[in-house]
Amino acid sequence: MTDFPWLTTLWLAPAIGAVIVLVLPAAQRVLARCLALVVSVAVLVFAIVLAVRFEPGGAQYQFVEDHEWIPAFGAGYTVGVDGIALVLVLLTTVLVPLLILAGWHDDREVGSGRRVSHTYVALTLLVEAMVLISFVSLDILLFYVFFEAMLIPMYFLIGGFGPRSANLELRQQRSRAAVKFLLYNLFGGLIMLAAVIGLYVVTARDGIGAGSAGTFDFRTVVTAANSGQLGAAPAVLNALFLGFMFAFAVKAPLWPLHTWLPDAAVAATPSSAVLMMAVVDKVGTFGMLRYCLMLFPDASSTYAPLVITLAVIGIIYGALLAIGQTDVMRLIAYTSISHFGFIILGIFAMTSQGQTGATLYMVNHGISTAALFLIAGFLVSRRGTRLIADFGGVQKVAPILAGTFFISGLATLSLPGLAPFVSEFLVLVGTFSRYQFAAVIATGALVLAALYVLWMYQRMMTGPVKDGNERIYDLVPRELAVVVPLIAALLFLGVYPKPILDFINPAVSQTLTTIGKHDPAPAVPALPEAGKADHPGGVHK
Repeated sequence: MTDFPWLTTLWLAPAIGAVIVLVLPAAQRVLARCLALVVSVAVLVFAIVLAVRFEPGGAQYQFVEDHEWIPAFGAGYTVGVDGIALVLVLLTTVLVPLLILAGWHDDREVGSGRRVSHTYVALTLLVEAMVLISFVSLDILLFYVFFEAMLIPMYFLIGGFGPRSANLELRQQRSRAAVKFLLYNLFGGLIMLAAVIGLYVVTARDGIGAGSAGTFDFRTVVTAANSGQLGAAPAVLNALFLGFMFAFAVKAPLWPLHTWLPDAAVAATPSSAVLMMAVVDKVGTFGMLRYCLMLFPDASSTYAPLVITLAVIGIIYGALLAIGQTDVMRLIAYTSISHFGFIILGIFAMTSQGQTGATLYMVNHGISTAALFLIAGFLVSRRGTRLIADFGGVQKVAPILAGTFFISGLATLSLPGLAPFVSEFLVLVGTFSRYQFAAVIATGALVLAALYVLWMYQRMMTGPVKDGNERIYDLVPRELAVVVPLIAALLFLGVYPKPILDFINPAVSQTLTTIGKHDPAPAVPALPEAGKADHPGGVHK
């Protein structure tokens, strides 16, 4: 327990900031954006203070707050953070100020006289608040409530603030993409709700919780699940696991539940698309690591080969479809499907290297995708088209834009020296120690990634300047303030990931210990017995 409500303050600050922004006078559009930016920076500073105060070798969950919420049902307001959640909190709080700055003019499409700026930045802060409480929640029902609630502001960001266009058909496509995003994720959430209720019924029947009336307390249920106190049949626990896993697989997204992502990413503004892919979708992979594995260790082992198969398919599928795209924004969206496959592969390999790499990959993917997608968005806004064929020779007229785009692309293909390489290497090594064939197939995506990134760069940035591209101008100071920190993070974490790994490693070790998993022993060839020859005849030459 802690005297000061650190984690409540962490998520409540952006929520209160969103309310304050909404009540500002309609004419104060610039003030609304500035206030949202100040609030997001303050939340980042607070998260950094948390990271400094966090003890990696200390208790598994720190800054714990535990209060009654719905005592009749064993639900409490219980929050706490481990190393895995902490690095995702840092990722979220780092990206949100940059996204607000990058989307400074993303509200221009809707006419003046409406509270467009207020609504846009308030929704962004609201998403941040809901994501943060999802990462720090230690109550299953509390987690579920905000896991679902974050869909509503994200839906309005996708459907109400897409790229500028006078084309009615494009506006209708944006509405359809937003509805598709909402329906897919709501359906997954309803399946998860059934599993949450089922898990509560199991704990109540087995007398787990205060007064033996059942509980939603994550730590209590994990202890019961891993000590054999849950008396439910394996088939019941398998069904509950699938309920949680389905919702997380939609959110992540895992093939074949991914089809909403490319449409939503293209329909939204670049900043909102990054908020969705780099922040919101990480709640799905985080849920797999925390809830699926720790609540249902046996079921996770049972279904691990199936999940790994789907992850490998997603890795190759996303990369192949990225190669064939003619729309630069859709191409980048498909790369995320491939990268999420790597994250899920590392989680369900159930090795220390795999899960450490998967957690680090969540962070690195967020940074690299933000850089590449935002720079592409800056370029598209200048040219007015997303078609790759309409570009060409951009590096001659906007060398800084082209150079940062190139570095971000190299990070996406996991070039050594850039942040994603370390995480992808760890995932593949950790997977190979237990699932050799899956790791070998997944490695093929490295070649495909080089193909879609370098070919995209060649078509868009090199060669003679095509007609219409001569008016493209380079990154302005506001855009540089967004891009430079992302590029710096890719370079720094590419050569020195230790600060992040120091948080992740103890948490991964505790997770594997909790679920009773250990790294496979390395295969060591048997040494020849003493006195015997090294050849079948047994005679020394």
